[in-house]
Amino acid sequence: MLQVSKKTLNIRGKLLDLSLPAVMGILNITPDSFYEGSRMRSEDELLSKAGQMLAEGATMIDVGGYSTRPGAREVGEAEESERVESAVVPLNKNFPELIISVDTFRSQVAKRAIETGAHIVNDVSGGSLDDQMFEVVSNLRVPYVLMHMRGTPQTMNSMTAYNQLVPDILKDLKEKIDRLRALGVADIIMDPGFGFAKNTEQNFELMQQLPEFSLLDCPLLVGISRKATIYKTLGILAGEALNGTSVMNTMALERGASIIRVHDVRPAMEAVKLWRAASSVN
Repeated sequence: MLQVSKKTLNIRGKLLDLSLPAVMGILNITPDSFYEGSRMRSEDELLSKAGQMLAEGATMIDVGGYSTRPGAREVGEAEESERVESAVVPLNKNFPELIISVDTFRSQVAKRAIETGAHIVNDVSGGSLDDQMFEVVSNLRVPYVLMHMRGTPQTMNSMTAYNQLVPDILKDLKEKIDRLRALGVADIIMDPGFGFAKNTEQNFELMQQLPEFSLLDCPLLVGISRKATIYKTLGILAGEALNGTSVMNTMALERGASIIRVHDVRPAMEAVKLWRAASSVN
């Protein structure tokens, strides 16, 4: 199996070692995220959930103010930025060692979030929805999650036609990685974008071929927690998809994931620990 060679991130001058895969917890400051358990409605609820995630072993927390589920409603930039900052500021104050990722495709939302205490930009559009994003990330000098997506959250489900799924995704990511590196972005995390302009069959094909992404020499992030590929395949609801999520996360770890983005930190940490124990046996 091919292996990703780069295993560190520079987080404000401190190196984060990803030789042991990290868990990224999800906190959504939105009323309409697909999984109700990730929605935070107050600062107290936010801090309580973040504290729980840290206690359970999360390395970082991803804060989002714009739901990117299929068909999600449009949210204005000012509203999104206000939502994100309302989370970043108290998280940074109460958990100063916490690594905060901001989930946004808007460069100015990302900029303001980093300036108020966030550390990583997680862009579901891979720069395709804001042509200033790459330059802004370069100027901010922070790690950047480059995800593959087509269209917008409102249109992506109609954009699942590929010549060859994985080669097409690799080509798109490679071109963008080259552009980012030319701008001086040193820490790039790649995300193949499970569920974004990909149907259920394509998501399983993507999982099967994850080792191919080691060719891009960037840490690999996988975010498949409680997604429709899991719960629709099993004939259940998103709230019932924890066991299926653990199975898929374990498959991702086997195939080279350095970060798994999840709603449920403790089960993900258990998957990482068991995978590590099994991998260390001679």
